[in-house]
Amino acid sequence: MIVSVNWLKKFVDINGSVDELATLIGARLVEIESVTDLAAKYRDVVVAKVVECENLEGSDHLHVTKVDDGGKVADVERDANGLVQVVCGAPNVAAGQTVAWLPPKTVVPETFNSSEQFILGARKMLGVMSNGMIASARELDLYEDHTGIVVLDDSLAAGSSFAEALELNDYLLDIENKSLTHRPDAFGVVGFAREVAGIQGKAFRTPDYLQDLTPQFDSDGSVEAPVVKIDDPTLADRYQAIILAGAQEGAQSPIDVQTYLARVGLRPISAVVDVTNYLMLETGQPLHAFDYDKLVQVAGGKAEIHVRAGRKGEKLELLDGRTIELSTEDIVIAAGDTPVGLAGAMGGASTEIDANTKNIIIESATFNLYKLRATQMRHGIFSEAITRFTKGQPAALTAPVLAEAVRLMGKYAGAWAVSAVAEDYPGKHEPSTIELSLGQVNDVLGTKFTLDDVRQTLTNVEFKVETSEQKMRVTAPYWRADIHIVEDVIEEVGRLNGFDNITPSLPERDFEAVRETDFDNLRARLRQILLLGGANETLTYSFVHGDEMKKALQDPSNAYRVTNSISPDLQYYRQSLTPSLLGLVHMNIKQGFDDFALYEINKIHLKSDGLNDENVPIERSSLALVVARRKSLNGAPYYAAKRYADLLFDKLNIEVIYEPLTENDAISAPYEPRRSAIIKTLDGEKLGVVGEFKRSVQMAFKLPQYAAGFEIDTIGLLNLSQAAKFDYTPISRYPGTERDICFQVKDDVTYQQVVDATQAALDKVNLDTSLAPLDIYRPDAGDFKNITLRIGLTSHKTTLTSEAVNAVIKRVADYVVATLDAKVI
Repeated sequence: MIVSVNWLKKFVDINGSVDELATLIGARLVEIESVTDLAAKYRDVVVAKVVECENLEGSDHLHVTKVDDGGKVADVERDANGLVQVVCGAPNVAAGQTVAWLPPKTVVPETFNSSEQFILGARKMLGVMSNGMIASARELDLYEDHTGIVVLDDSLAAGSSFAEALELNDYLLDIENKSLTHRPDAFGVVGFAREVAGIQGKAFRTPDYLQDLTPQFDSDGSVEAPVVKIDDPTLADRYQAIILAGAQEGAQSPIDVQTYLARVGLRPISAVVDVTNYLMLETGQPLHAFDYDKLVQVAGGKAEIHVRAGRKGEKLELLDGRTIELSTEDIVIAAGDTPVGLAGAMGGASTEIDANTKNIIIESATFNLYKLRATQMRHGIFSEAITRFTKGQPAALTAPVLAEAVRLMGKYAGAWAVSAVAEDYPGKHEPSTIELSLGQVNDVLGTKFTLDDVRQTLTNVEFKVETSEQKMRVTAPYWRADIHIVEDVIEEVGRLNGFDNITPSLPERDFEAVRETDFDNLRARLRQILLLGGANETLTYSFVHGDEMKKALQDPSNAYRVTNSISPDLQYYRQSLTPSLLGLVHMNIKQGFDDFALYEINKIHLKSDGLNDENVPIERSSLALVVARRKSLNGAPYYAAKRYADLLFDKLNIEVIYEPLTENDAISAPYEPRRSAIIKTLDGEKLGVVGEFKRSVQMAFKLPQYAAGFEIDTIGLLNLSQAAKFDYTPISRYPGTERDICFQVKDDVTYQQVVDATQAALDKVNLDTSLAPLDIYRPDAGDFKNITLRIGLTSHKTTLTSEAVNAVIKRVADYVVATLDAKVI
């Protein structure tokens, strides 16, 4: 947002230099990214009078003019009357005009900030000497108009400074406006000036027209007021409209209005449009003008306006030439039943003001800021109007701004009101009143303000303050909808007086360091374990696009939708962490990482879990991991993911069991049931899922063939780890040994059943044992499979002999064969 210092000065006296002002604003209101000295580019531009103007012989468009600069410019060729000759090609140049003259040696303002400045000189054109140039708006870098020269007011004296005459001896403050999201009043020059007065310790008075919340509109009553209806009160608090007639064709706003618009980035267009833009910048309240006759035609012959939600399949051609498909989340302005504008964002082409417009409807309204934020992102519209609407304009502001618009359009365009104001106002809000004590203010801020100090600070920015002894009753003005609680008022007092002016002192109370919770310690331990295993931690957004959930085969209807999402890609709370990690795999492979593991520890939310006692979504804590390799290796990726899970369980001394994946909830939806498993506690409680991903998921996320992962409930891990008991067993002095054994089982016998039977047999052996998968072979044709396991044996008493090892292996083999009807091969 660009703020003109000269525009501020119309409402507030400013102490000190611009640099001091910028520092003060940065400390107490908002960060200033840059300060631009606008006067520098107009330093040599002079106001001049065109005394003579004749056609240049031999040219079909050039004119030879003689201009009077009052003798201001030195070192320039003059005639006997002291006039300067300038050749000008503008079609509108004429004798008697007051113009902007750029003398020789002047940098053309349009090129002032470029790397190649254009410096004028005195040179001949078709044999006639021309000293500098008479400038157009584009050459003056005011706005994009090169159709003719700028004609100034005749009251300006020849030789006077162009910059001073048009108040271009100005400074522009480039405001970083993200920190003003909750302050719609500060998005207008009046509101910003009020804040400048407040931080300077000066009393501010809002212009009279903005204090009259029920203004009178003079109308000849020749046209019936339009019908205005807000179909859904949640879409808008207030909508007002009035019909004006007699707008003069091609009427332009005064040059000073045009330059103030241009210097802050808005292009002057016509008197009608300029008035709406000027008042938006001055007050923060956007307005919109429709061509009345076009609107009535679209509505089928009647002036009927509806504020409603967009409908599926509806389309709207906007003023910028784009045709958009409306969403049911959009707010539209409809003429009858036909959309003619995207509320708060942009008008429609069907009711555009043009050179033939005679009758207009002026709209002054407020709309649901959360709906407009989504609209802004959905359709990529970042206009000055929607920027202000998304801050939450107060409904009370619409009437005074509409009344001022009617007045200025009469002044600049010759228009007058022909109808009464039509209005629908379902969202009236009473001013917020807060009671607090002086002690509360000083205790929170650490200050020693008196009651008069606090009262003066607040009344300077037009709060109403009633005092009784050491207590205050504070009523916020209608434009301060952000004031709700005691702390809001206290913050205002501290900010306006300057937090940097508060004498720092140590609190006079004991502090006790916050002890880390068991859950904090568990997360740190999980990170440590996974880091040792070679995994890399990631941190992704808690919000995801609905398409990402669909790619992971999750149902978006089971996710909470964010109504005011910060981006179209972040529409929903995620139901699990796995899709976010899958979205990173292809990106990392493209960057040249061939073999990696990614994990994240974070929160997830499912609609099916319901709400907690505070009526907010229940949170789950989760840990997810994905392993991926560019090239497939021998073995299934399932075991690579399971190895990480087993590492966690081993380090935390947690015993789990793996069972076939038979359910299909949000967590397990991406996993292929035939190559995945449910992780359960020994009590049968589900802890998570581990496995490979479904083929459709692999394709949707562009995963390599070798990819698998797991997702585990971290609260469940916490409970199990707290209950776990750690026993210490010294490392054996004697060497261990390993033997591989292959069992042939029926095809319906699972790997886990073989492992469980083998482990059950080993549990009966008085040795330290280990068990690891080695190979699974299933022929293309046949009803059996071969499962090879590696058994480790270690004794704490003696070196194991071949006979002893063979005996253990035979006992294991006999048990598995008998239990599972297996064969040893």
